[in-house]
Amino acid sequence: MNITEKGRAIDIFTHDADYRVFLMSLKAGGVTLNLTVASHVFLMDPWWNPEVENPAHDRIHRIGQSTRFVIKGTVEERILQLQQKKQLVFEGTVGDSPDAMSKLTEADLKFLI
Repeated sequence: MNITEKGRAIDIFTHDADYRVFLMSLKAGGVTLNLTVASHVFLMDPWWNPEVENPAHDRIHRIGQSTRFVIKGTVEERILQLQQKKQLVFEGTVGDSPDAMSKLTEADLKFLI
């Protein structure tokens, strides 16, 4: 899909109530889009790195919306757990939350390896 077609598809989705589903790859959805007219986002290919997913979520959700639906016992649930633990490591080492690392157990650290 070229840039013109992509723009037209976004415009139709944004302004025509008959179009209720917008499919795109995670990488395409993570940049230069504003789809806040959407009410749900389904990530069919979650990434182990939350910094790849966060921009895509930001295209859909307004600030403060953070509810996620993940099916229990799936690979996606494990990926979400991995993301959460990686976020704690980041906050504790690079971020402004030195106490974040204390929230990780030895089992958590082994899980990350």
